[in-house]
Amino acid sequence: MDRAIEFRHLRYFLAVAEELHFGRAAQRLHIAQPALSQQIRQLEKIVGVELFRRTSRSVRLTEAGEAFQPRARDLLGRLAADLDEAGRVGRGEAGRLDVAFITSATTIVGERLRAFSRRRPDVQVKLHDGFTVEVLAAVRRGTADVGIVRDPEERDDIDLSPLTTERFVAIVPAEHPAARGDRVEATALAADPLILFPRSAGAHAFDVNTRPLRDAGVDVHVAQEFSNWHTIVTFVDAGLGVSIAPYSVTTLLPPGVRRVELDGPTPRSQIFMATRRGDERPLVRAFIAASESWQPQCKG
Repeated sequence: MDRAIEFRHLRYFLAVAEELHFGRAAQRLHIAQPALSQQIRQLEKIVGVELFRRTSRSVRLTEAGEAFQPRARDLLGRLAADLDEAGRVGRGEAGRLDVAFITSATTIVGERLRAFSRRRPDVQVKLHDGFTVEVLAAVRRGTADVGIVRDPEERDDIDLSPLTTERFVAIVPAEHPAARGDRVEATALAADPLILFPRSAGAHAFDVNTRPLRDAGVDVHVAQEFSNWHTIVTFVDAGLGVSIAPYSVTTLLPPGVRRVELDGPTPRSQIFMATRRGDERPLVRAFIAASESWQPQCKG
């Protein structure tokens, strides 16, 4: 038995069921009455029973037709909703967006997400944090749609869009001699244990972050390695060493940690948005557009 019920069968059935008159239903549907009658007979053949009892004077629903009417209405409603959702996903108005980011860019990610959510309130955003190399790997393999990274190495299959630039500063325990002043030379930190993220987290990012020390002739040796800046700051607070950090990391320091400006010219850290090269999906483009609408600020 052919079970290919089509969208129009349901529409035609509901029109006749509500009008209980083939002529009025045909006018409502803007089709000829014989064509409507043919489509209803085709539907009844598919279902295998009569849905309407017809006489020369009246049309009424059979018991089977009465049972089918709410189901047909529900099917049409769900189909309309599914079509609407598919269209919204296709236009980037709904769906899910996976964003991977480095923890030192949490504030920037939050700013971008606020701008994006105002434009796309029905999009579910899933967040993942990690090192720069991990974020880029997630974007490359498609487990992240967008990445926010710091000082990445360029890759042939990744598009990098600059978001903001900030300076590096020293963070030291409150009792450190450098904490008594506003500025410190990098050489004054040479004897202190350095607390930082591992170079494997992003070789270029590590080199940029430690350049103030290397430019001052300090032999860079990381005494303690941790995966996020919150932990690094916590152990600076504990007196285990000092660190060189992007300015944004130091905006909310515990009482036992001081931010000190570095003397001399220092390199700038750059934060980028990373997407797969050639990715033109509407949700990704919508996130990029929302990010571009937010004006980046240079830190220092």
